[in-house]
Amino acid sequence: MKYCDLSVLRNKEKRLVIGLMSGTSADGIDAALTEISGYGKEIRVKQLDFLFVPFERQVREEIIRIGEGSYGGSAQLCRMSNLLGSLYAHACLALCRKAGVEPGQIDLAGNHGQTVWHMPEKEEYLGYPVNGTLQIGEDALIAEALGCPVIGDFRVRDMAAGGLGAPLVPYTEFLIYRRSDKTVALQNIGGIGNVTILPGGCELEQVTAFDTGPGNMVMDALTVQLTDGRQTYDDGGRLAASGRINPTLLQHLLQDPYLRKKPPKTTGREYYGKKYVAELAAFAADRKISLLDCLATAARFTAESIAVGIREFASEKPDYLIVGGGGSRNPVLLSHLRDCLPHCLVMTNEEAGYDSDAKEAVAFAVLANEALGGMTNNVPSVTGASHPVVMGKISY
Repeated sequence: MKYCDLSVLRNKEKRLVIGLMSGTSADGIDAALTEISGYGKEIRVKQLDFLFVPFERQVREEIIRIGEGSYGGSAQLCRMSNLLGSLYAHACLALCRKAGVEPGQIDLAGNHGQTVWHMPEKEEYLGYPVNGTLQIGEDALIAEALGCPVIGDFRVRDMAAGGLGAPLVPYTEFLIYRRSDKTVALQNIGGIGNVTILPGGCELEQVTAFDTGPGNMVMDALTVQLTDGRQTYDDGGRLAASGRINPTLLQHLLQDPYLRKKPPKTTGREYYGKKYVAELAAFAADRKISLLDCLATAARFTAESIAVGIREFASEKPDYLIVGGGGSRNPVLLSHLRDCLPHCLVMTNEEAGYDSDAKEAVAFAVLANEALGGMTNNVPSVTGASHPVVMGKISY
């Protein structure tokens, strides 16, 4: 290791930090190389490079099976956690090669890991009330490959303080995106949709954020069915554009109680996964609604669910909605969003001068940097935690 004393690293003027993210869509690994100086409101973040490494089909399918909750005992979890750790490490090395940086120059890495189960609400287990979250992907393998500290497993510390463990990105969005004169909303559309509202000139405790509902997850599952597995997502929204929105199905979907549940709230594959899609498809089949029209309706529903969340729960109505994640590449979805939010300027991260692909990976570089500096890096007003905490475990 390069630093026997973490204070040496903590006090460096500038740090090269890699951020890693693999989301609920389980499509692959986002790896961002950043240069970071300072902490808190004084932080300065510069994205230097980015690399996306797709998961092989069999890896993605196994992640999704494990993530459904009914499959995957200790043996599968052990194998997958170490496989993912190895894949994350290889992604870091590939990013270094792409950026022309030696692995030994990397100071720190922040790893979200792969969520395989998220249980924010307490459930009875063996006679005890238990909640929790599980992200896998062995950080020690990344630390060994890079020769630097790796900080990961962020969510559990927030949950220990009574929070939902999500969303985490609002802290970094507050540092990077807030404006003094305009209210900015940031909508990520990955497997799940999540929004952050930054009122003009806000302080951290004034930030509102929550999961809005499904992002790409339901559309992806329907695309797999529609194409007999030839496609894992609706590239450019082309399939949805060729279908028709069914009003009966749309109204059924909009009855989803999650949409009107008050924040703090979070959701994931455990809610919008295999069972949800099977029930949706059965409802449609009973009414002779084609699978193509299901997909078109699901795209509209994703946009409507985002609009419901903003109308019902935004502390201030946004002037701008900046869209990131894979959904920002879907022009059909963006068109629906503009239709659902006519008084808000909807734009992509690229149109706002940022990188949609790298956004969440950069966020985990920032969260790791803050943990290194001993800075609290959750947002209790968002997660419901009883107090601020320093999230992240270190592998050194």
